[in-house]
Amino acid sequence: MSKPEMRGLIPVEEAMERLMSLAEASSITERETVALADAQGRVLAGDLISTLDLPPWPNSAMDGYALRMADWTGEPLPVSQRIFAGHAPQPLQPGTCARIFTGAPVPDGADCVEMQENAEVEADARVRFLEPLSALQNIRPKGQETTVGDKVLDAGTVMTSIELGLAATLGLGQLDVVRRARVAVLSTGDELIEPGQPLGPGQIYNSNRVLLCSWLKRLGCEVVDAGILPDNLEKTRTALGALNDVDLILSTGGVSVGEADFLGHALREEGEISLWKLAIKPGKPLTFGHFRGVPVIGLPGNPASTLVTFALLARPYLLRRLGVQNVKPLQFKVPAGFVWNKAGSRREYLRGRVEQGRLIAYRNQSSGVLRSAAWADGLIEVIEGTTVAEGDLLNFIPLSEVLG
Repeated sequence: MSKPEMRGLIPVEEAMERLMSLAEASSITERETVALADAQGRVLAGDLISTLDLPPWPNSAMDGYALRMADWTGEPLPVSQRIFAGHAPQPLQPGTCARIFTGAPVPDGADCVEMQENAEVEADARVRFLEPLSALQNIRPKGQETTVGDKVLDAGTVMTSIELGLAATLGLGQLDVVRRARVAVLSTGDELIEPGQPLGPGQIYNSNRVLLCSWLKRLGCEVVDAGILPDNLEKTRTALGALNDVDLILSTGGVSVGEADFLGHALREEGEISLWKLAIKPGKPLTFGHFRGVPVIGLPGNPASTLVTFALLARPYLLRRLGVQNVKPLQFKVPAGFVWNKAGSRREYLRGRVEQGRLIAYRNQSSGVLRSAAWADGLIEVIEGTTVAEGDLLNFIPLSEVLG
């Protein structure tokens, strides 16, 4: 049993490095075979190796005419055949050209395709070429995209629509993928009540679990909805102990050191805490630990804090456990369209959006305001110890980068 770190707040970069190390120490390696149609969002369990050449033969990049350069002297050529995509051509007859369509195999003997816009069909059906020609123009060579034995996708690739399309071009009907991560989601607090129920005195609706369950499903996880835990240490221990068959327990609230923060107490008494108190705003109380060997990420209870810490820390942790290497979301430098005069001691992530090429921050950056994220297009990073003047270049992380 270990005590939480009592030194200063952990910088964001250090927290990320430590989370990645913890994730790799408990990688999910079990794999399963799924149909290509069911592989959306799944993670490749092994390298995808090409078993064929793409394209399997030289083909035309244009609708036009295939010819042999040596046969063309500037005079019109007769058409000896028509070649459609999906049809096997005959060898090109010497002194002729072939009418050819996009994607169709180039006939043996042809070494040039001219687009139909630069050709003119004369009255006797011969074809005159109006522009200078060059060898191999408008011909896609065999194996242009990939050849047999090429590594097309790395193990750990998340299969989006584009990667699925690429696998389909290789003729693959099934893929070996990492099994889904099984994540239990729970909330803590006597003040929480499920949406749809009447509010009692001092109660609020539980939004965090809805947000997280939906988000995890977008990431391809199997979600165990563990409900709301009351503010009771023994019931918290019992609920956590019942979740011994999951890969991760993801909680919101109750992870600080307050009298009613029973999740934190349970981890300290029957588990271990490896990471606690980050130099991030919102989200300082984020906790990583284990309860009886099961990894636990305790997110702060405020909705905006939950969103930011899951997007920037818990999501990458989960992806790395599945073998994904590139877990850092794409970010862009965008000039600020606002002023931020207070230099904070923590890395701040403001909910904001781009308007007319400049970043605009939502007017209320309270960690309890989820509406700020619904209004926003992304997160604006403000480095600790700095202020922001209009025109300063800031990192902007689109929410689209972290939601799936």
